[in-house]
Amino acid sequence: MDRRKYLKTIGITAASAGIIAQACKTETKKTDATAASTESQSTINRMPVEKAADDAVRNAPKFFTPEEFSTITILADIIIPKDEKSGSASDAKVADFIEFIVKDEPDYQTPLKGGLRWLDIHCLNAYQKAFKDCSADQQIEVVDEIAYPEKAKPEMSYGVSFFNIMRNLTATGFYSTQIGWDDIGYVGNRPNQWNGVPEDVQKQYNIAYTEKELKECISFS
Repeated sequence: MDRRKYLKTIGITAASAGIIAQACKTETKKTDATAASTESQSTINRMPVEKAADDAVRNAPKFFTPEEFSTITILADIIIPKDEKSGSASDAKVADFIEFIVKDEPDYQTPLKGGLRWLDIHCLNAYQKAFKDCSADQQIEVVDEIAYPEKAKPEMSYGVSFFNIMRNLTATGFYSTQIGWDDIGYVGNRPNQWNGVPEDVQKQYNIAYTEKELKECISFS
């Protein structure tokens, strides 16, 4: 169930989104009252209408039931488990991210609610218990049936669609956090020196600099 390498390619986009948000940060004069209110909530300056919309979503009633939230947490940790390098999806609070997304983008609500219902019914038929109450081996067995679209049986199509959404949201949530950035070694824009394509990469692709290129390029040690 180690899908971390595959998900890293998805996560680069999510990480980039976070950096763009930081890059949009501007210095503006604020009154003491405004500064106090924003300092406690975010380091990113936003338009009042943006902050109001964000607060409205965060303060809205919970969309998922406690049981559904537990299932989402388990699924997210199956998709991105903890390893020797990084924490798991739950360590990055991915379930909270998904809770926010479904309230911010209601189009996700029916597919996820319906998918969670489908998952529990499937497990009740197969193991006589809901997904969250199944053993770890049983949970992995079910996930394996819906995690690979090209191998899944036709009757599992609804579960496949649901899991595709879960996988995408989990990767987006995880790789939008510091844990995710550290996992892929993303450090953001930093000043550096370009010494040309490394020799091992040149050999890998059977290319080499010409004498003219070497003379005209400056190499830093």
